[in-house]
Amino acid sequence: MYYAMAWGLMLIIPVISVLGEAMTTASPDMVWLIAKWFVFWGIGVRLLSAGIRQSIQPAFTARTIFRMESPDAEKLVAEIGFGNIAIGSVACLSLAFPAFVAPIALCGGLFLGLAGIKHIGNSGRTPEETTALLTDLIIGVVGLGSAILLLVR
Repeated sequence: MYYAMAWGLMLIIPVISVLGEAMTTASPDMVWLIAKWFVFWGIGVRLLSAGIRQSIQPAFTARTIFRMESPDAEKLVAEIGFGNIAIGSVACLSLAFPAFVAPIALCGGLFLGLAGIKHIGNSGRTPEETTALLTDLIIGVVGLGSAILLLVR
């Protein structure tokens, strides 16, 4: 289930959303569509759902992703979850408030890009951590790239 959620929210569903809207819009602005849908799905829904799980069930992330068995690690994971809920909530609201798209693409892209870079240095990664690494880097590049393109217009 973890892999389907990670790849679905970070790549598959955003691409389907971009293509679906592009095919039904005359002269679509592809940078805008990519930013809009990757922010909503890849940052918003992904971080909101991860944050809720981390807050309610911190042991999963502590043990499965970070291989930390200490109950003390769960306290930190829960707090990371609160940050994910905050960022994810704003990204989800970007569908109703389009002015949120560029700033949250920058914020979420930077956050997930840095998290992905941090995963690179971890030796002996689990398959779940490798998935987190790859999906974090993808949304980091897409988020930062689209934010820059939207902000320099």
